[in-house]
Amino acid sequence: MQSLTIPDTIDNSSFRFDHLELWVGNARQAAYYYCGALGFETVAYRGPETGWSESSSYALRQNEVRLVVASGLRPDDTIGKHVARHGDGVRAVAIAVDDAARVYAHAVANGAEPLAAPAVETDADGSATLATIGAYGDTVHTFVQRGDYHGAWLPGFVALPDAFPSRPVGLTRIDHCVANVGWGEMDDLCGFYERTLGLQPLISFDDHDISTEFTALKSRVMQSSGGGIKLPINEPAHGKKRSQIEEYLDYYGGPGIQHIAIATDDIVATVEALRANGVELLEAPASYYDDLAGRVGAIREDVDELRRLSILVDRDDAGYMLQIFTKPLQDRPTLFFEIIQRRGSLSFGKGNFKALFVSIEHEQAKRGNL
Repeated sequence: MQSLTIPDTIDNSSFRFDHLELWVGNARQAAYYYCGALGFETVAYRGPETGWSESSSYALRQNEVRLVVASGLRPDDTIGKHVARHGDGVRAVAIAVDDAARVYAHAVANGAEPLAAPAVETDADGSATLATIGAYGDTVHTFVQRGDYHGAWLPGFVALPDAFPSRPVGLTRIDHCVANVGWGEMDDLCGFYERTLGLQPLISFDDHDISTEFTALKSRVMQSSGGGIKLPINEPAHGKKRSQIEEYLDYYGGPGIQHIAIATDDIVATVEALRANGVELLEAPASYYDDLAGRVGAIREDVDELRRLSILVDRDDAGYMLQIFTKPLQDRPTLFFEIIQRRGSLSFGKGNFKALFVSIEHEQAKRGNL
């Protein structure tokens, strides 16, 4: 890496989510599920058949949402060990940047763990620069500078369109990614993001905001100046019983990505399609809709439709938003998706926290973990 003058601050206004890389036990089966159930399409592949002997990876896309699912090929390889400890989950939150070397150098100079120095990767379709730092637990951030690369995915991948049946559901882009960390770790991680990537606090919630009769948590949202990166961070708070954060940490084996919030332009149609594809979603308490209009005011959607589909609604000064959550996407109660439609609102559903947590606690109780 060339020597760079490290600025005191970094311009993160152009930062955005490039993709998420999930490390899984069986990439082929995971890709099949993500296509058939969640509406993604295969874009590209890298594996032994393409001359890459370390792993098998499928790049998936749905509009601007991009995922890579990767699995190891040997019992003792890095991905296999990661999956044995954590189960299927997000290994890398990849951030699109204009200058990967400069962002990496700034982050490392301010305390980030250097995992992979900036490297220019090239194939017949051009070149891209990638670099990786440690974040929290075994989760990392990869900086992706695509430049003028015009291949199907990234250098080393070959185009693999329509490898599995796909039933699109209308997901459009990654809205935010939520991290769960241990007791007392939220403030340190927020400080890390301020120093290394220049993210700033957007909003905070304490255990008075996010609690039920039994459990509670604390949360803070860190955001880039352009709003392209939003990273809420949760930590447990004291309650009468064991919270969803504690359950996650136990099953995942430490801090990690709890859920991925993905936007849609028509949440009713998206939820209908997800249910038709067999995706299990959380159900709101029956009483939630009794005074919905009184709580959130006039909305465009039919409340009876929202009730039927268990879609939640919240309002802030800028507008309102609609959201729903899947159940965990694998047997371990760890990673799940949030589906969100924003009609002006910039919030994260504070008014829905209690209803959401009651639903989550109901699922925890089924597993014997409340």
